[in-house]
This record gives sequence, C-alpha cells and structure tokens, in this order.
Amino acid sequence: MRFVPRSLFSRLVLVLLTVLVVAQLVGFAIHMHERGELLSQASGMQAAQRIADIVKLLDTLGPAERRRIVQVFSAPPVTISLDQPAPAAGRQDADAAARAALFDAMLRRFLGDGRPVAVTVAEAPAVPFKPAARQGMKGPGMHGDWTPPWAAMHGASLPGLSFVAQVRLQDGALVTFDARQSAQTVSWPYRLLLSLAVLLAAVVAVSLVAVRWATRPLNALADAADELGRNINRPPLVETGPIEVARAARAFNTMQARLAGYIRDRTRVLAAMSHDLKTPVTRLRLRAELLEDPQVRAKFTKDLDEMESMVGATLDFLRGQESGEAVNPVDIMALLESLQADLAEMGGAVTIAGSAKAPYPGRPQALKRCLANLLENAVKYGKSARMFVDDDADCLEIRIQDEGPGIPQAELEKVFEPFYRVENSRSRETGGTGLGLTIAKSIAEAHGGRLGLRNRAEGGLEARLTLPRSARTSG
Repeated sequence: MRFVPRSLFSRLVLVLLTVLVVAQLVGFAIHMHERGELLSQASGMQAAQRIADIVKLLDTLGPAERRRIVQVFSAPPVTISLDQPAPAAGRQDADAAARAALFDAMLRRFLGDGRPVAVTVAEAPAVPFKPAARQGMKGPGMHGDWTPPWAAMHGASLPGLSFVAQVRLQDGALVTFDARQSAQTVSWPYRLLLSLAVLLAAVVAVSLVAVRWATRPLNALADAADELGRNINRPPLVETGPIEVARAARAFNTMQARLAGYIRDRTRVLAAMSHDLKTPVTRLRLRAELLEDPQVRAKFTKDLDEMESMVGATLDFLRGQESGEAVNPVDIMALLESLQADLAEMGGAVTIAGSAKAPYPGRPQALKRCLANLLENAVKYGKSARMFVDDDADCLEIRIQDEGPGIPQAELEKVFEPFYRVENSRSRETGGTGLGLTIAKSIAEAHGGRLGLRNRAEGGLEARLTLPRSARTSG
C-alpha cells in the first residue's frame, strides 16, 4: 500500500486515469481484432476474385497454353500449380475451418457455376525463395526452371495464413491455388494510436482540473479546521457549492459557533468568579491586619498574597484567551532589550546573542507577555538568562537558557498544564502560580508557532520559542 497516493486529489486522479487507460486498451484491442477480421475478409475476397478469373481463363485454353499461362500468373500472393494432387482429408481447428468455409463461399459465388471446390487453411511460415537457373520456360511444376519476374522483389515469402483452393476445370483438370495472406495486412493503425493519445491527454488535463475543482472545498475545510485551533473567532466558511459540501460547511460553522459560545460563557464565568474573589480577599487582608499575633498575621498575609496572585494570573490567562489585539510588525530586538532592562532593574542578569533580520508580524502585547514569562522563569529559577535569536525567511527562533536545576524529563510537558507546578524546583514556596508557561505556550500557538522545553546536557533548562513567518496569526 506504500505506492498508493495519500492525498484524495491524487487518488481520484489515479482512479480516473486507471479506468480511462483500461477502457482505451480494451477498446483498442477490440478495434484491432475487428479490423484484422475485416482486412482478412477483404484480402480473401480479392484472392477469391482473382482465382475465379484465372479459372475462367484456363477453361478456354488447351493444356500447353494453360501451363504457360499458369507460369505467368503464378506469383505471390497467389501461386498456381497444375500438378499437385488432391490433399488428404485432415482435421482442422475451429478457427481454420471457419476461415476455410468463408473463403469457399466467396470463391463459389465468384465462380457461379457450382463446380467442385475444396479449400483448406494452414499457418504459412516464412520460407526464403531460391531462384533457379534461367533455362527457358521448360520443366514441370509450379515454376519449372524459369525464374519468375517477381523473384527480385519478393525474395522470401512472409509468415501468415495459406488458403489452398483446388478447383476442377471443365475438362476435369485439377488446378491448385495457394493464396497467402501475409501478416503485414494487419499493420499498426498509427493514426488511431495518435488519436487515442490525443484523447488520453485531453481527458487527463480535464480530469486534473475537475478533480482539483471537486476537492478544493475539502482543502478549504481542512484549512479552516486547522486554523480553528488557533482562532476560534475566525470568519465562517462560505456555505456554497454542491449539496454535500454546503452541508459540511454549514455543520462546521455551527460547530464553530457552539464552541465559541461555550468558551465565551466559560470565560465570563471564570472571570466573574476570579474578580469576585478579590472582594473577600481584600476583607480578609484587612481583618488579618487586626490580628495581634505577628506570626499568625504573617501566615494569613502569605496565604492571601498567594490567593491574590493566583486570581491575578487567572485573569491574565483568561484575558489572553479572549485577546482581540491586532497584528502589527513587532521589533523583536527592541522588545527583548526592553525586557532585559526591566529584569536588570530587579537584579536579573540577561544577555542577548544574535539578531532578528526583520520585524515580526504578531500581537505586540501578547509576545511581550510570552517572552516576559519565559525570562522571569529563567531568572527566578536559574539565577540568569541567556537569549539566542536565530532568524531566517521561514521562522524566527528564540532560545532562552538558564543555569537552574532543570525539570525532570517526565514533567517537561506537564508544566504547560494550567496550575501545574513541579514540587521540588518550582514549588509554591517560590511564588509561582503554574500559569506562566501555560500562557506562554498559548500565545506561541496563537501565532502558529510552538514552545518547547529541554534539559541541557551541561545543566540548566532551555526554552525554545519558534514563530513561523509564513503562518497567519489568530486575532
């Protein structure tokens, strides 16, 4: 099955071409068979007409003149003999018997006098002709010792069918005619082959256009499904075309509308809950200030700070999911340098290597939040951060490396899940909420890119952000 094309377009074209080629071959075979039969019948009719004419001429001649005339007329494709005995009755196959009966009927019709006729058919192999020495017109047999004038032109007999007809003249003499139908009578019909080739090329061209036209809605549906994962609010599909295509587009648009509505409802509920949590947190903070025991007050304050941080991160995450920020050219180097300066003010060591060749078309605030989360994680858990920028015509890649303890290999993908924290190196004690990497990955995917983590062999963690320049960014 590895030779079967994977795309629907290629498979439909292959099926159409296979059926067309098979139909052409079958039609060509039938045509060649029918053509061979017609040519064979036409050739047999000519030979029968010639034999009948010669028989009628020989009836009017005497024995001596008859032999001289036979030597003159005995030339391929019809040779004549006056001395050949009647053949013994033999068994012929069905095809040879049918051909013999047809030739017999044609010969009797041209003779028209009901005289005895015997016809046999046999395969005639190619036999080279050896001319004899010129000694006049003496000698018995089909050719005697005379070299007929057709010898120089027909040096050898060609393979084909041999129709042997024996006819009784009016005086009782037996004349044997050997009418050969050469295999060359059924030659290749080059004009027909050229016509079939032109027809095949035209049908192939039309098939390519027709199949491409038929599969285009499926490609549009696949592109829409792929883009739906990055932008739930993408424009709906056009519900036109054949009934099946329009129905599929309508079902897709309905599904998109339901998903968008579900996400909006969920986001509003979670945002309302997160916002409403701020009020009791604020009241608890005020009441905690009234506690007289400093240790108890410190524990309450710490828990409230963590709750407030989680609520704020949740709101940031939900705002990122619902962002309607427009796409604009972003100066990546200026953005990285501003983040470097912000972290330097807080004591974080950040270095930059490489450069971006051109502005990147993206959502500026979203990209800033994504890169800020990655850099803050690197500085917080790895003490420092090194950024490497690689840019080409296909994609922009930013690698952020730290000197921290890294992440267990089994948890490199889990850290992208909302509110997931690694217990040892990235626990709640360090102040993380478990949404920073989730937000960063969501922003990367919204730009058609990807975000991955790996532990470096020399120690530390590397975050690799890849942003394709050709992808469309969801709004």
